[in-house]
Amino acid sequence: MVWGYLAINLLLFLRFFFPRALYEPNPIFSIGYPADFELGIDQRYLMTNRVWVVKEPGRLFVIYARCTHLGCTPEWKAAENKFKCPCHGSGYDSEGVNFEGPAPRPMDRCNLVLDATGKITVDSSRLFMDDPRAGVNHFNDPGAFLNV
Repeated sequence: MVWGYLAINLLLFLRFFFPRALYEPNPIFSIGYPADFELGIDQRYLMTNRVWVVKEPGRLFVIYARCTHLGCTPEWKAAENKFKCPCHGSGYDSEGVNFEGPAPRPMDRCNLVLDATGKITVDSSRLFMDDPRAGVNHFNDPGAFLNV
């Protein structure tokens, strides 16, 4: 048992020299052309980039899928036409604006640009926020949405 104990400690000691790396997706990515999306919520990029693409008549925007209460990932409930956070019950409408639960403000939106070929490039490191309590609303700023 002593030799087994020492062997395990040796393995744990050697493991120290091989650091654990965290691999995160690139915050700048392309999602295709505006015509690739139907009206409503598109969940194609939720698992890979933690975003929803929302297309409404005349505009397209990308919601960063992070609850503004504690940072959980809400779920899209198509039957109820809302985003619902499974952790503490915050509810958001189809535009990401909070209307129930403890969330203090709407979910953030990602920066969007059209590249030279007409593809949409999303930058999830540049977020636009709306905080009615602070009197800040950047949802209508250039880059927060695209006219389609």
